[in-house]
Amino acid sequence: MARRPQCRRIGAYPNCWLFSPEEGAEGTVLLSLDEYECIRLLDREGLTQEQCAASMGVGRTTVTAIYDSARRKLAEALVEGKALRIGGGSYTLHTTVPADLPEKGNNMRIAVCYENGEIFQHFGHTAQFKLYDAENGTIVSSRIVDTEGSGHGALAGFLKAVQADALICGGIGMGARNALAEAGIRLYGGVQGSADAAALALAKGILAYDPDAKCDHHDHHHGEDHDCGHHGHGCGGHGGAC
Repeated sequence: MARRPQCRRIGAYPNCWLFSPEEGAEGTVLLSLDEYECIRLLDREGLTQEQCAASMGVGRTTVTAIYDSARRKLAEALVEGKALRIGGGSYTLHTTVPADLPEKGNNMRIAVCYENGEIFQHFGHTAQFKLYDAENGTIVSSRIVDTEGSGHGALAGFLKAVQADALICGGIGMGARNALAEAGIRLYGGVQGSADAAALALAKGILAYDPDAKCDHHDHHHGEDHDCGHHGHGCGGHGGAC
């Protein structure tokens, strides 16, 4: 029996999940999230292999193997004109969450993009979420938390770390949709108005939302009209949870 791969820590989900040639791609290369993290730490952040290994919670020889695999995949995509997708892999998210945040237990935890009592309309710039724990169609507790970061990948990773089951928001780009899908978080987009009212409506199963809601601001500036199309599984289950 093959040995189960060791989970590797990653700091956040990527903001972009698909890179493709201008002309038609000749196939697709899949870069796992732990391979992406290794490339990010070594080539983007300039860490040594020892520092990268410490950050990812693995040995240096494992980092070397991950890095070699990732570089070969990048070369294959570039040289052979293939699309590069990111997703899946053996990983666990390493994200800071409020120290006093209680476990949600069997309750449904709903996150809402939040600003001054209303649903904030641009997911990628959300400074706060309001978290609601729902049980039997009612809200049993709620609290406001700062996001501690920005960008779709970091925000989706934060929501996974705080054990959110669902997100209510306004506009949202495709990159954010892919990150939430990888995290296993159900999306309810295109919602406006009171955050409290929307959370209660979702708890009751009567929330009106737009499954095709988009954030034109993000699509225009970041090219997030690309669909990753791959949500993958991490070490031990859906969304990469160990």
